[in-house]
Amino acid sequence: MMTEGSHPVVKLARDAVERFVREGEIVDSEAATAEMKKRAGVFVSIHKHGQLRGCIGTFEPTRATVAEEIVANAISSATRDPRFHPVAPAELDSLDYSIDILTHPEPVRDESELDARRYGVIVESGWRKGLLLPDLDGVDTVGRQIEICRMKAGISPDEPVQLHRFEVRRYR
Repeated sequence: MMTEGSHPVVKLARDAVERFVREGEIVDSEAATAEMKKRAGVFVSIHKHGQLRGCIGTFEPTRATVAEEIVANAISSATRDPRFHPVAPAELDSLDYSIDILTHPEPVRDESELDARRYGVIVESGWRKGLLLPDLDGVDTVGRQIEICRMKAGISPDEPVQLHRFEVRRYR
């Protein structure tokens, strides 16, 4: 449920999902804050009763503003995450939103430059890429972060990879 003090980033994501699920329309993504006028990758995670209900995002910006990224990724998270059925109107009041605005990914030499709480990680081998956000429940080590990224990307444990890290500003 939306609380009185919801950050504009969270409110935009919620409004985007609710308008699209109820009416099939896309909300105006006019940027409400200075941060939303910038360009950055954005992940929108939706939870229902504490369980993941959808999560879609972009590693790097694909749209003109963060606000546009939020709207597009919120709708995709609610309706196009292949792990879940699309969100139904009856579910809307039970959803919680977490929005991560990513810094530009930077390459790292090895795991020693990573920290599972502070940095998200991108694991890359050829055209395959896996990304995991930082500071996730149950992911307490860099090794586990990388393992999950490899699985997501279909990269075997013995394949050489390039590592990138990024930080996020998380809004709930």
